[in-house]
Amino acid sequence: MIAVIQRVSQASVTIDSVVKGQIDTGFMILLGITHTDAQEDLEWLSKKIVGLRIFGDAEGKMNLDISAVEGNILLISQFTLHANTKKGNRPSFIEAARPEVAIPLYEKMIAQLTQDLGKPIETGEFGADMKVSLLNDGPVTIIIDSKNRI
Repeated sequence: MIAVIQRVSQASVTIDSVVKGQIDTGFMILLGITHTDAQEDLEWLSKKIVGLRIFGDAEGKMNLDISAVEGNILLISQFTLHANTKKGNRPSFIEAARPEVAIPLYEKMIAQLTQDLGKPIETGEFGADMKVSLLNDGPVTIIIDSKNRI
């Protein structure tokens, strides 16, 4: 799994002109799932995300995690994170998981992040044409690949 985590002051996702999810302070996360991902990938990644200390403390140093600032999470599925651009100009998405694999893992990630954060998270809708809006705070953007955890 690949997660692009953006520290935000606010973020929202709109589908068919209707706001599906929105947050203030927290993380807007783009999540890419590949066909080799499993339960252990999402468990590790969720704990890593919730434990990230990238919010400023009283001295302005990145020492606080999302719980310390009472932040929220907006999770968006994005298969294009697994794009292969080595050949030609048209990306290949062969590494992105098919919906029958990706949807259950995406739903489990929602549950895992909710559990690890200790409160419900906001989401987009898997496979939908989404319009994502955010105000990146910092900017701070972190990319984590569960396959690089060792």
